[in-house]
Amino acid sequence: MYDLVIVGAGPYGLSVAAHAAAHGLSLRTFGRPMESWHAMPSAMFLKSGPWASHLSDPEGAYGLDAYAAGRGVRAEHGVPLPVGFFAAYGDWFARQAVPALDERLVTTVAPAGSGGFTVTTEDGETCRSRTVALAVGVLPFLEIPGPLRGLPRRHVTHSSHHGELDGFAGRDVTVIGAGQAALETAAILTEKGATVRILARAGRLRWNTVPPALDRGPWRSLRAPHTGLGCGWQNRLYADTPGIFRRLPAPTRERLFDSALGPAGAWWLRERFAAVEDVRLGQRVTAATVTADDRLRLDVTAADGTADVVETDHVVAATGFVPSLDRADVLAPELRDGLRRVGPGGAPEVGALFESSWPGLFLAGLLTAPSYGPSMRFVFGAGYTAGRLVKGVRQRLRAPGRGSAPGRPRAGGRRVTAGAP
Repeated sequence: MYDLVIVGAGPYGLSVAAHAAAHGLSLRTFGRPMESWHAMPSAMFLKSGPWASHLSDPEGAYGLDAYAAGRGVRAEHGVPLPVGFFAAYGDWFARQAVPALDERLVTTVAPAGSGGFTVTTEDGETCRSRTVALAVGVLPFLEIPGPLRGLPRRHVTHSSHHGELDGFAGRDVTVIGAGQAALETAAILTEKGATVRILARAGRLRWNTVPPALDRGPWRSLRAPHTGLGCGWQNRLYADTPGIFRRLPAPTRERLFDSALGPAGAWWLRERFAAVEDVRLGQRVTAATVTADDRLRLDVTAADGTADVVETDHVVAATGFVPSLDRADVLAPELRDGLRRVGPGGAPEVGALFESSWPGLFLAGLLTAPSYGPSMRFVFGAGYTAGRLVKGVRQRLRAPGRGSAPGRPRAGGRRVTAGAP
C-alpha cells in the first residue's frame, strides 16, 4: 500500500509529487506529464511571466529559470515564452524531481472497505493507497454554453480540444469568449487562413497592460506591488495569502471567484489580434441548429434584446472551466457524493492543508479555487499548494484517527451554500 497516490501529472501534480518524494513518502504518480500543455497550438505563448511560472520543489532547484539557463534561453520579465517551451520544462522537472511516474491514466478512485483508497488505471490494474491527491487539471471541467451542448464535434469544440489549427484554413469559424484563450485562438485561426468572428457577452474587450519593470523603486513598488498574478494589493491577497482568502465569508469568496482576474487578453497579443476584423460584443448565443447544408445556424441576442442570426462552419467555445464535482468522473460515485460542497457551482469544500471533507482525499488546482482563491486557476498557485498539501498528507498518515479513519467520510456531510456557517 502506498502512502500517497497522485492522480494527474500537470504542474500541480508534479509539484505535489516533488514535495512528497523529498519527504520520503511511498509514492506513485499517474498521468501523462504536461499532457494538456503539449496539446496546445505551437503558436500560443504563456500569459504569465517566467518568474511566475515555476513548478515547485522543496529546494527550488528546478525552476523555469534553471531549465532555461541550461538550454541557453533567457527567461526574461516581459518576454512571453512559447507554451511548448513550458511543456518541455515540465517534462524536465518530472525527470529531475518526480520518481515513480506512471503515464497510465486513472479511471476510478474509490474508497476501500478497510480504509484508504483503491485506484484503478485505464488497463484495469488496481493499487491501494492511504491517501490520494487529485490534481487532474482543468480539462474535466471545460464549459460549453448550454445551447451548444450536444452538437457534433465537427461543429462545436472547446478551445482546449485543439492542438494545431491548420485544418480550419478557408473555413468560417466563430469563437465564443473574451478571454485570453478566445482572443489568442481567434488570432491564430486568422493567421492560419480562416474567416473568424468573435462573439462575447462582454460589452468590451479588456487587455492587460505591459508589465512594469521589476525594479521600479520603493514608492511605485509600494503603491502597486508585483505579484505572480499581476500588480496591485488585491492581487497580492490572491497571490500570497490564499489561506486568508479561505477564511473570508462564503458569499465574499463566491463573488471574488466569479469576478476577480476576469477575462482579458495579454498585452503582447493585441497587435496580432488586430487582424480579426469581425468582433461582436454584448451578444450571446440563445440557440444553435445544424442546417441542411451541414453548417451551424446561431441565434444571437444582443444586450438590448436585438436578435440576429449567424451562419458558420464551426464554433470554438473558449468559455473556460467550471470546478464542479459533478464533472470529476474519476471519483467513484459514493466518494464524489460523500463530499461536502460549497456554492451554487457544486465545488468541493476544501479545508486546511487542501484536504477534502473525506479524510485522506486531498485536492489541488482548479477544484480548490472557490476555497483558496483565483491563484489556483494558474500555474502560480502550485507553489502555495504543493508543500502545504504534502504537510497535510503527512499529518493524516501520522494521525489516521483524527476525526475518522482515512478513507471514511466525516459525519454530517452536506452541501454548503452561500451564507452557510
